[in-house]
Formats: sequence, C-alpha cells, structure tokens
Amino acid sequence: MKQAGASGRYAERVLESVDDGGAPERIVLWIERKDDGIWGVGRAVNPQHRSSDEPRVDDYLFEGYELDDALEAANGALEDDVSVLEQDGAAGRVAPFTRKEIVPRLERHFFRGEA
Repeated sequence: MKQAGASGRYAERVLESVDDGGAPERIVLWIERKDDGIWGVGRAVNPQHRSSDEPRVDDYLFEGYELDDALEAANGALEDDVSVLEQDGAAGRVAPFTRKEIVPRLERHFFRGEA
C-alpha cells in the first residue's frame, strides 16, 4: 500500500480469486485522499499486470468531500465483490473499511505533520 500523506491511500483491501477462465485474479479496492481534499474510492482488477502503478480514471467508483460517503461507496463495492467470491465457493470474509483505520492517519498528517 502506498504511504498516506497529504494525498495517498489510507486503506486498501486485496481479494484473491480466479476469473471465469480459471486464471488467478486480484481485485484491489482502496480509499485515498487526493491533493484537493477529495476522497477517492478505487477498484482495479489485476493491477499487477499494468505498466504503471497509477490508477486509471475509470478505476474510481467515487470521488467526494465526505469520508462517510467514501466509506459507504468502498464498503458497498467490497460487499459486492465478496458476495461474488462466496458464490464462486471462495472464502469471502474481509474486514470492512472503517473510520477507525483512516482517521488516525489523517490526524497524524494534519496535526503532527507526519505522512
């Protein structure tokens, strides 16, 4: 996971599965804070096969100013992906995104100047 600073990823979940053809598949969901104070929720399939680590524009499921809205979007997408994994017979237990994991990093940045 990228280090959180003024911008960067504040939380990430990785789901391992197989695609329709039986090949390994990795789904990465994340919540990030962008430079302009916007929260972004992203989802990428097999990002390890891309030529760049930078998210694509179409990776973003949500962008907005409210953390609670970002959490709702991220957890909705996570729940959908976990449901599919469970239907496919894979273990689907993954921790939800929470304010508890994000706010301390945000506070460290703003109140202590740490990344």
